[in-house]
Amino acid sequence: MNKIYLDNASTTAIHPEVIQEMTRVMKSEYGNPSSSHSFGRGAKAVLESARKRIAKQLNCSAQEIIFTSSGTEANNWILHNAVKKIGIKRIITSKMEHHAVVYPILALQMEFGIEVEFLKVLPNGQVDYLQLTALLDNHTPTLVSLMHVNNETGVVLDIERVGELCKLHKAYFHSDTVQSMGKTELDLQQLNIDFLVASGHKFHGPKGVGFAFIKKNTPIAALLVGGEQEKGLRAGTEAVHQIAGIAKALELANEGLESQRDTIFELKKYTIEKLTAQFPSVKFNGGLETFYTILNVQLPLAEDKKSIILFELDMKGVAVSRGSACQSGSIKPSHVLVEFLSEPELKKPSLRLSFNQHNTKEEIDYFVSCLAAM
Repeated sequence: MNKIYLDNASTTAIHPEVIQEMTRVMKSEYGNPSSSHSFGRGAKAVLESARKRIAKQLNCSAQEIIFTSSGTEANNWILHNAVKKIGIKRIITSKMEHHAVVYPILALQMEFGIEVEFLKVLPNGQVDYLQLTALLDNHTPTLVSLMHVNNETGVVLDIERVGELCKLHKAYFHSDTVQSMGKTELDLQQLNIDFLVASGHKFHGPKGVGFAFIKKNTPIAALLVGGEQEKGLRAGTEAVHQIAGIAKALELANEGLESQRDTIFELKKYTIEKLTAQFPSVKFNGGLETFYTILNVQLPLAEDKKSIILFELDMKGVAVSRGSACQSGSIKPSHVLVEFLSEPELKKPSLRLSFNQHNTKEEIDYFVSCLAAM
């Protein structure tokens, strides 16, 4: 049976060179990086080398990179820190954010009574930048939390514009870059971002490791206490092999970025052409100018297909999703699509396709033929 993986926004296969790097570290650098003997010093050297390598890729200082277990942990840490340490009284965000951002914000609102402003979403899936400008025009201590690339639609935030608006109005800017890290250039000397979050398994690195960028001189306190690891900001013995893996993965992703982007972009165009030819009334949620790795497809199929389409595709060896893997067990409509699709559109089956450089036109042909047979 064909085995076709078109769910790379959910997770990615680990790059073989990353596996080699992690295996090497597990074999040779198994010391505790907090230990003062030679075994510990060796592990510490690997840890700090990884931090410097990631910082080099992002054009920031190594001290601004803090390792975490995931993007979810990093988002929770930053949002709680903004309220408890910085004194943020208002958060501006959108209801299209990943639940790793929306749920902590709602919890902070309930616990601390902070003001939460949700930006309107336009018919193309973009947030309303004019509303953001108007909301920033006051003196309330504010954090803006908006993801760079939406994980379901691929709609891209203009982070340069948002960063400049935040700088102008003296607001903090937090961006979840889990879907864009390793897939586009991010120069943190040029972008006015105070907090940034990434997760290794989204760019062919290991699961269980991520990192946060905390801009230099930004007030920050630990989320986990109990040890002095990660500059006293994240207690717990570091998973050195995973940290080595995420650094290697980011280097490999950026080294091959231009060619991989061209390859995936051409495949996405081919997919659009094939779907349009097979289903002339097909729609693409968020439009066609979305991030090159993601395509959200609204299919002109019967409503009763909505609940079984993923199962039928899986039975034929094709892995896709309806949206975030974290919500895969839910029968509710996508919280992202609810924000800008009509009720009749929400009743139609929508699929998220997400590509990597190893997907092929032959795989797309087979996928479309499976849909046509439904």
